[in-house]
Amino acid sequence: MEVDTAFIKSKRGILKVAEMVTLLVAFVCFAVASTPKYIAATVLEFLITALLVLLYIFKLNKRLTFFFWPLIDVLNSVFAAVYFIILSLLAVSTYTATGTLVGGIFGLISAVVLCVDSYLLFRNITLNR
Repeated sequence: MEVDTAFIKSKRGILKVAEMVTLLVAFVCFAVASTPKYIAATVLEFLITALLVLLYIFKLNKRLTFFFWPLIDVLNSVFAAVYFIILSLLAVSTYTATGTLVGGIFGLISAVVLCVDSYLLFRNITLNR
């Protein structure tokens, strides 16, 4: 199995790692505040992002050709960004514990990183090149 260490050093790799870090911090903050609905969302998106990173690091996207992986990555990033914008605004506006407020702020940061990631990916896969 081939390992692509250059992916982690690329723009996309750095953005994916930044997504995972902000999602992990948001998860820890939501876990401290004991808000299960926010915990589930952050863990799910963290796992999806981690699986995509592993897919690109081990170059499985070149073996599993029945999906167009960049498009799946763009769709995940767009839907996750919209979802985290809504979830984080809800967490920030209705917080009862400081952990929920900080988790909401890191969720918004994660949404911004997801938007940048989806923009860069979409720009790379446009069909007019």
